[in-house]
Amino acid sequence: MKKILLAVGLLSIAGTTMAAGKSCDDVKAEIDAKIKANGASSYTLEAVDKGSAADGKVVGTCEGGTKELVYKRG
Repeated sequence: MKKILLAVGLLSIAGTTMAAGKSCDDVKAEIDAKIKANGASSYTLEAVDKGSAADGKVVGTCEGGTKELVYKRG
């Protein structure tokens, strides 16, 4: 059940954080707060160049769409 709630939460986050021009730190802080509010405790959230998220789930974009925020369970 927690996995389902987390997946739904992450999908809703991805849709709201696609704003162009926001800094990665700002977007990362917003997503981090939402993930923690959903009860997740062991994860990483990292900003990477667009297209290089091979082993994680993209949950947002930043820096005008040039970078992606990648969520990985830890």
